Amino acid sequence: MVDRDRLHALLARERAAFEARNPRSEDAYAQAAHLFGKVPMTWMNKTAAGFPLYLAHARGATVTDLDGHEYTDFCLGDTAAMAGHSPSPVTRAVHERFITSGGACAMLPTTDATWVGAELTRRFGVSEWSFALTATDANRWAIRLLRALTGRPKILFNSYCYHGSVDESLIVLEAGRPQSRAGNVGAPVDVTLTSRVAEYNDLDGLERELAHGDVAAVVMEPALTNIGIVLPEPGYLAGVRELTRRYGTYLVNDETHTFSAGPGGATGAWGLEPDVVTIGKAIGGGIPAAAYGLSAEIASTVGTIEDLDLVDMGGVGGTLAGNALSVAATRATLEHVLTDAAFATMSALASRFADGVQRVIDAHGLPWSVSRLGARVEYRFAAPAPRTGTGSAAAADADLEDYLHVFLANRGILLTPFHNMALMSPVTTEEQVDHHEQVFAEAVAQLRA
Repeated sequence: MVDRDRLHALLARERAAFEARNPRSEDAYAQAAHLFGKVPMTWMNKTAAGFPLYLAHARGATVTDLDGHEYTDFCLGDTAAMAGHSPSPVTRAVHERFITSGGACAMLPTTDATWVGAELTRRFGVSEWSFALTATDANRWAIRLLRALTGRPKILFNSYCYHGSVDESLIVLEAGRPQSRAGNVGAPVDVTLTSRVAEYNDLDGLERELAHGDVAAVVMEPALTNIGIVLPEPGYLAGVRELTRRYGTYLVNDETHTFSAGPGGATGAWGLEPDVVTIGKAIGGGIPAAAYGLSAEIASTVGTIEDLDLVDMGGVGGTLAGNALSVAATRATLEHVLTDAAFATMSALASRFADGVQRVIDAHGLPWSVSRLGARVEYRFAAPAPRTGTGSAAAADADLEDYLHVFLANRGILLTPFHNMALMSPVTTEEQVDHHEQVFAEAVAQLRA
């Protein structure tokens, strides 16, 4: 229902306007000759407009670029800044730890870590926690522990899942056959040697793979996110838990993105019972932080295996993991910012955002849909919303996505660059949400004219 010629003309117009209004960002990008890909990390080249905006400063739910333009930030660091940019309790805790007390990386534990472990247990249920700096490492280290515990070699993932850059997770189903995800850079081995894959919401497919008896753990997001939000069908997650127990396989819930579902992520919101929980990004309030939590049974059993080196060079851990600065930031975030009350506010704002998008879709009779996961909202170019990762990937439309992203950016609104995701922070306002509806409606109206 989209005129492709009109879409391409509008996209070219918006890109030209973006270039004209952002000369300082464009120049900064041109001068970055000694950065691989001209950016600090190559994924920063995922931009709808040809070059990235450069950050000047950010506070709360607002970002300002080098050219002085202010943006409502619904990206929020792809959840890393879900607490808002530089929330006051976190900046105070970081100042106290780094400036006043000192000792950010002294390789000594702090009592903040004890508090954080207890709070994560309250929220997610599993009882013993260890720290990392990224969710990728939290997932990687949990996988190693579970392989050691079971003696089984393979890990099962959902097709088009997202667990950071964990090698084993870059597996998808194509025409019903497992294979490496397109673009997988320098895979150390054929991913089918380390992993199995099943579609999300497909219990029959999951059981077929578990029946091989070689799967140490199912690592999954309770709802798929980075391929677009894919929500569980009734009974699906209960079925996953029953099947993993029946086949002697551990269940890992990666809550890094699904933390948006509530104070205890989807695990807490939906009463789930995983054996392991991994989480990163948002818990540090903008400071790199991550964690993985183990059931008491796993923690006690792993501790009895004599030939595992959990202290030195056994492949689990890192010098900066659990550093005093990251843990102090995590405590401040959980204790004072991403609280139970804050999540109620964030979820209400997300509902308002979703309702606004749906009004625009309905007004134009578009075959699009809106999915919401607590404080996280996404609009999809399919109706009904996709029920599997593969279906979600097939519903993507790169040109249409780019048009909406650059149109919004030219009018002071940022979405997550990888997809049409909007995230609410504790300080996002109703006015910012309503402004998005207004600009989104204008973008669609011009497309449909």
